[in-house]
Amino acid sequence: MTAPVPHDELLSLATNLAVEAGRMVRDGRAERGIHATDTKSSSTDMVTEFDRASEALIVGAIRSARPDDAIIGEEGTDTAGTSGISWLVDPIDGTTNFLYGLPGYAVSIAASSAEGTEVGAVYIPATDELFTAVRGRGAQLDGRPIRCNDAVDVSVALVATGFAYDRTKRAAMALRAAALLPLVRDIRRIGAASADLCHVAAGRVDVYFEEHLGPWDLAAGELIAREAGCRTGSLDGGDVRPSSVLVAAPGLFESMRALIADIDAQR
Repeated sequence: MTAPVPHDELLSLATNLAVEAGRMVRDGRAERGIHATDTKSSSTDMVTEFDRASEALIVGAIRSARPDDAIIGEEGTDTAGTSGISWLVDPIDGTTNFLYGLPGYAVSIAASSAEGTEVGAVYIPATDELFTAVRGRGAQLDGRPIRCNDAVDVSVALVATGFAYDRTKRAAMALRAAALLPLVRDIRRIGAASADLCHVAAGRVDVYFEEHLGPWDLAAGELIAREAGCRTGSLDGGDVRPSSVLVAAPGLFESMRALIADIDAQR
């Protein structure tokens, strides 16, 4: 018999670590500045000493509390487990924002089982906001329930999106965004997928779409959005996946997907 998922334990661990790591990187940057940077997939895909320190803090604490769990982190952690629980960790989602001192960065932590994502926590240090969700139990912001908007008219939808680090992919995304802009209320580009997903969940934007994410970018925020009433899927009509993400108020989902498909077909 499969052991029940310890949701409360997982949520407590995820939330405590997201807040601890987020405050560490925020305060560390303010006190000492950033002294070590490197690049990853491209010259614009940055990593700092704080990304690595945040991941080390989170991974070390998970290993101590739950040594049999699997852990995958953006900055290289890849630990197999035997418990059936796997963690996805983004120690700083939106590193470019963090590097430049902009507020749109977050710490994202999710735990999953064979059934899917079980708990998620996204902490936004600049605003000291903690978004959380447990599968089947709704989503919260700082302990208060949140719900997505009830919007149904795509022409007045506020849409969030992001762009890939790869210059060729980014150019194609920019053409799509330029074609979409006159057809909706406006477009926002914050620079951190987990924060965008939480903003849809809280009704701060109506739609979010993006491609070419990492699984750590998506896991916690997608659960939070879904538990807040959002509909989630892919741009091509399938299930949501890191390479193709569309999250929207339920009344906007199909019309937004059709609109993006029409734009893509004309390019």
